[in-house]
Amino acid sequence: MTAKANASAWPTGISAITLFVEDLRATKQFYEEVFGLPVHYEDANSAVFEFGNTLINLLETAAAHDLVAPAPVAAPEHGSRLQLTLPVDDVDAMCKELEARGVTLLNGPTDRPWGIRTAGFKDPGGHIWEIAK
Repeated sequence: MTAKANASAWPTGISAITLFVEDLRATKQFYEEVFGLPVHYEDANSAVFEFGNTLINLLETAAAHDLVAPAPVAAPEHGSRLQLTLPVDDVDAMCKELEARGVTLLNGPTDRPWGIRTAGFKDPGGHIWEIAK
């Protein structure tokens, strides 16, 4: 097979994203309450939620080292290196809903120069989430 033929077969999407968290209990509770999602799977070190066709795996930082070794696991105070975006029908209405669920917005709602309206917030693990329309 040629490289071009293989390119159309892979990748087909992202099936799972693993987020490292210091406090699994608090982060799991945040995802249940803020996103209104049930736990898809959990064990002593992780809790997994289904976001459409993508699994979000919350993994205790202590267990993350084995997963990524020899790469280091960075602490959340070193800053964000990713942002996860969820589409919504109405950013302003969702901001009100998030605030009612106890979420403090980092920014927004704001109209971005590239033509979308966004707002951002952090989960207890320090991961940045954006809602966008």
